[in-house]
Amino acid sequence: MIRKRENISNDFFDHFVSTIQGKRERELFQLGVDTVNSCTEDEKLRVFVTLYKLAEVDGRVHLKEIKFLLYALRLAKIEFEDVVTKALVSPPLL
Repeated sequence: MIRKRENISNDFFDHFVSTIQGKRERELFQLGVDTVNSCTEDEKLRVFVTLYKLAEVDGRVHLKEIKFLLYALRLAKIEFEDVVTKALVSPPLL
């Protein structure tokens, strides 16, 4: 559903999957941070809104999700309040 909404092609997604396979959590995190930092400010905010909504979609936000989100936000220089505000007015993921 996210791929469709964000117009992510199958080729791009398949390349992404092959890139992350076999990587450790720390490597995945660094890859994610590096990728987000190459985005525009608007794209960064959209990424974090999606991550925020993914974290809450199962009805329980896990500690690891919170740590990742807050640390990545700090590195990307995005305010958590901005993410929450945008998430509240964005369409649901499901």
